[in-house]
Amino acid sequence: MIKSMTGYGSSKITDEGITVSVELKSVNNRYLETSVRLPRVYLALEEEIKNVIKEHISRGKVDVFISIDSSELDTVDVSINQKLARAYLSAFKALSTDFDIPFDITSGMIGRLSDVLKIEKTEADNSFISKVLSAAVNDAVTDFDAMRAREGEKLLNDIRGRLGTILDIVSQIEQRASETVSAYRSRLEQKMNEVLSGTGIDEARILAEAAVFADHIAIDEETVRLRSHISQMENFLETGSPIGKKMDFLIQEFNREANTIGSKCQNSDVAHIVVDLKSEIEKIREQIQNIE
Repeated sequence: MIKSMTGYGSSKITDEGITVSVELKSVNNRYLETSVRLPRVYLALEEEIKNVIKEHISRGKVDVFISIDSSELDTVDVSINQKLARAYLSAFKALSTDFDIPFDITSGMIGRLSDVLKIEKTEADNSFISKVLSAAVNDAVTDFDAMRAREGEKLLNDIRGRLGTILDIVSQIEQRASETVSAYRSRLEQKMNEVLSGTGIDEARILAEAAVFADHIAIDEETVRLRSHISQMENFLETGSPIGKKMDFLIQEFNREANTIGSKCQNSDVAHIVVDLKSEIEKIREQIQNIE
């Protein structure tokens, strides 16, 4: 299965008071580059997340966004600093006695004083959070892969269509190339007739000249290699990802053969066809940049 390097996936799981949301998005990149953004308190889980991504993705720049809400599992304990509370209470009583003012202190007033009440928060178990997070990441990657596969199918169909077009163009070039040699021989014979004014023409000389010309513009090797490259590219498409790097190298060979054919052609019609050939090759090269 061909997969695109660009894609998006998301997941949200709520389990026993924990809610984990995961979003993945990727763009083209020569190698795998993963960036994970999650709450600082859970940074220890970053490497685990990257390993999950690595199992599914071989190439691309991947951004992972994670939010974790475990507030419903957090417990809060409030304790009293009794020694400090008694000291405050004693001080208030002394103020009431020494200054002859009413003693109207309430427990709420004492509780609002600094450090009288101590609040302790117990956070959720990290191992359980890790389990929920792992499930959410896997779900998001599954969604992400499904989108990449859909995009990959479109790329595959487009490339196959263009390979068929290139094959047709190669056949046209081969046909025109043989016609070019015949036309050259006819022109050569005509010119020799004009120069020699009816004097006997050395047929062997014409054949030799035509053979030299044919050898000079021969593109048989290039078209044979192009057909071989097309066959190999089709095999890659059947193999499935990751094949982007191999296809990128092979399309360079397509270009090399097309350039050689262009430099050899002595026919304006062939030259125009070669332009079409290069255009199709370039379109395939652009599509390959999106393949994992």
